[in-house]
Amino acid sequence: MSTNTPTETKNPIQVVERMMKLLDVLARHPDPAALKQIAQETGLHPSTAHRILSAMAQSGFVERGEGGTYRLGIRLLELGSLVKSRISLRETAMPAMLKLHAATGESVNLGIRDGDEIVYVERTSSGRSAVRVVHIVGARAPLHTTATGKLFLVEDGMDRVREYGRRTGLPGSTPASITEIGALEKELDKVRRHGVAFDLEEVEIGVRCIAAGVRDDSGELIAGLSVSTPSERFNPDRAPLVREAADEISRALGYVRRTAR
Repeated sequence: MSTNTPTETKNPIQVVERMMKLLDVLARHPDPAALKQIAQETGLHPSTAHRILSAMAQSGFVERGEGGTYRLGIRLLELGSLVKSRISLRETAMPAMLKLHAATGESVNLGIRDGDEIVYVERTSSGRSAVRVVHIVGARAPLHTTATGKLFLVEDGMDRVREYGRRTGLPGSTPASITEIGALEKELDKVRRHGVAFDLEEVEIGVRCIAAGVRDDSGELIAGLSVSTPSERFNPDRAPLVREAADEISRALGYVRRTAR
């Protein structure tokens, strides 16, 4: 039975829903897709799909190719670039940071990489203890001593990690800091396997930290989200909460996790 009736086509909400359905289907196809295939996957009548696709093509949201095939249009790229340019990492991260702060009652930090250091660009304060946490806004610490820094070192790969070790000499901030390349490699292997990183009093005695990575729409690691606690309140079981919050920020920045096929 045809879904293409005059009443339906005049319903603007229904038309918008169908446009979104068409865009979702085209987004799943790396190559141009035929009208018949698009209609099958959307559940739309071919004539309905053709009419809406034609209107979208006129606005640049869809591009029509040879043989009646369709793919996403350049207008989407233009709009996506505009949206990306207006996204602020700090503003985007704050709702998830506040949620994580409420769930843990501890300081939540957002750090980015600057060369061989991590710079903390945003923080929520715990207000629960007089203990001083160094992760204040603008504070810096070496990559290998911080939980967030370890995430970036994993991203570098072992060859570049060894270069980092030679370049910096792996200076220690506390007796707990990792200062030997072999130990650092073992630590980074654990970070790679678990998807979270720990700082166990490696930056400051009495302070421990859990961090997970934040990625942008291209999949690049651009920041680390971390929870800092006095050592007596440290709970490694909070790692999933930190990872979920970091993933929430990544999704807000346009990151879509690719699943293995």
